[in-house]
Amino acid sequence: MRNLNLTSQRQAVYDIVRNSHDHPTAAEVMNRLVEQGHNLAYGTVYNSLRYLADKQLIRELKLGEAASRYDARMDDHQHILCEVCGAVDEVTSQVPKAWIDEVAADTGYSITHAHVVFGGVCPNCRNKAVN
Repeated sequence: MRNLNLTSQRQAVYDIVRNSHDHPTAAEVMNRLVEQGHNLAYGTVYNSLRYLADKQLIRELKLGEAASRYDARMDDHQHILCEVCGAVDEVTSQVPKAWIDEVAADTGYSITHAHVVFGGVCPNCRNKAVN
């Protein structure tokens, strides 16, 4: 079992990420904390996010954007990023075993996990472009 030291600040940050379905950035976590009446320093929020990621309670997502996003869903899944509005959604389809085997053969790596980030245009942005 993990040796956790969940201070009230870390718990507040964790609750924000855990209850978010949009993979918030650190700035978005901060804004949501303020909306809930918390008064935390930016450094505390960043340090809490790092701590929670290190303890594998949340996942830091580096999706090619300037700012990392955070996800409390720790099961094996992928992500898709809208190249217009920046929305991030979950993809629950499995990475094909044949593809993992091919990558392992091509690289010589023993692959333990895969994280694929798809890019495209979300339905909302696609509908706006049509109208």
